[in-house]
Amino acid sequence: MALDIVSLVGFVAGFLGTIATVPQVIKTFQTKKADDISLGMYVILTTAIFLWAVYGYLRADAPIAIANSISTLLVGTVLVMKLKYR
Repeated sequence: MALDIVSLVGFVAGFLGTIATVPQVIKTFQTKKADDISLGMYVILTTAIFLWAVYGYLRADAPIAIANSISTLLVGTVLVMKLKYR
């Protein structure tokens, strides 16, 4: 099945949005410091991204479902580290 341009744009946007969190995950893991990370922001962001993943699965929209599932794991990792490294 050929990938149409709309799906390609979706996958690229999802990929870029997903990898945007990776530097924060790495930095927080290496430094074991999360003082300057907003707990409220990460709770809301994790919830929102999780709901986008659910939406993507319910709509059978692969770019949304896949990107937001991975993002949920990454952003959730930052949230867990925020709670752990208080």
